[in-house]
Amino acid sequence: MARNIAPREKDYSQWYLDVIKAAELADYAPVRGCMVIRPDGYALWESIQHFFDEAFKDSGHVNAYFPLLIPISFLEKEADHVEGFAPECAVVTHAGGEELEEALIVRPTSETVIGHMYSKWVQSWRDLPILINQWCNVMRWEKRSRLFLRTSEFLWQEGHTAHASREEAVEETLRMLEIYRDIMENVLALPVLAGEKSEGERFPGADNTYTCEAMMTDRKALQAGTSHFLGQNFAKAFEINFQNREGELESAWTTSWGVSTRLIGAIVMTHSDDDGLVIPPRVAPVKAVILPISPDQEMVEGKLLPRAAEIAEKLNAVLGKRSVKIDKNFHMRPGDRFFASLQKGIPLRLELGEKEFGKEVLHAVRRDTGERFDIPWDEVATRVPEVLEDIQKNLYEKALAFREKNTIHVTGYEEFSKIFEGSGGFVEAFFAGGREEEKKIKEETGATVRCFPLGREETGTCFYTGKKGARLAVFAKSY
Repeated sequence: MARNIAPREKDYSQWYLDVIKAAELADYAPVRGCMVIRPDGYALWESIQHFFDEAFKDSGHVNAYFPLLIPISFLEKEADHVEGFAPECAVVTHAGGEELEEALIVRPTSETVIGHMYSKWVQSWRDLPILINQWCNVMRWEKRSRLFLRTSEFLWQEGHTAHASREEAVEETLRMLEIYRDIMENVLALPVLAGEKSEGERFPGADNTYTCEAMMTDRKALQAGTSHFLGQNFAKAFEINFQNREGELESAWTTSWGVSTRLIGAIVMTHSDDDGLVIPPRVAPVKAVILPISPDQEMVEGKLLPRAAEIAEKLNAVLGKRSVKIDKNFHMRPGDRFFASLQKGIPLRLELGEKEFGKEVLHAVRRDTGERFDIPWDEVATRVPEVLEDIQKNLYEKALAFREKNTIHVTGYEEFSKIFEGSGGFVEAFFAGGREEEKKIKEETGATVRCFPLGREETGTCFYTGKKGARLAVFAKSY
């Protein structure tokens, strides 16, 4: 166990912050509630961003950029939206040494300003659909912040689309949810539950919100990404109207969807351990590190470094540019160099000492299991990718097994309450309550409806109200 990291089982919150600090992912900014994303953290975000951006473009979306500042009157046009976001908004009232005629909101999300622009761009059904995404920062003033999970300013993508029919917009909403699920599970190794949000957890102004919910290793849920079917609410508020094929005027149907730097927090809390960060290989900016090791400087410069460079070049050709780096921190002791790569979560460490050089092998150490083995030089191009894929698979299966072990089905409220008095987890129960029932359950247990899972259409008796025909819901305490 690392001395600079609190034990996870004793102090989960401190463990999480210690892992981030040791891995040099982020630091606190001078403005309360904000963070500085350090180079290693930003490289991880760029990697996450790459996979989502490619998937968006493959599905027909294009990137654009909209203003950071939004007129306050825009926010007020959609009643539920303003009620949901007003408490979190940062407001600009002065600029250029003068008081503004109209206050401006630092964007908490961009439905309003994008709705305004779409109303200018859409006249006919031929102008639809509009499929736009933007990568940007947003601000939601947080009273209790935590690095990556809840900060006043964070980075994200927000997709905003407009369609000529309800069916097409619903299809888009669910298509984006599936893209999120696929990348979260197959790239980030995060098992997620895809489902519909309850009335009380719905995005302000949406007809329906769909979510990907992941279980962290403290058994709390983390909302990893959401996709919203906005119906015609924002289209009517911002007059996104078009002439349909029959020549009649009607309002467009819109969606929005987003994931954020919160996903870095999800990776930390799902995969890391008491030694530090663990990153799944597919998303890791650096997938393997080669460490030339010798007290003999001539040996290092004459033989080990040239051989390491050849191997790195061969592996980078297979794994992608800059996927493998050479550790040249020769001022550090070998043990400290090992530990530094371990705490940064690099999936595979490849040691090249005098003994390994003589045997023409690399001594490999897996970050996920600590397993050690030799890889012959002439096999690195095939063996290293195989090992990385095995690490990826192992991390996903381990996280999935943890979620399944900590998912419990209940039929009564007493049993439900006892679970959340104890270790918690995901609790499945049939539920037919509304906002008031959700509020009471949260007040009494701290748990909320995380989602009604998609693909599970069974119904039963509500554990809380006793009503028949209730939908299956998953409850959990959450971040």
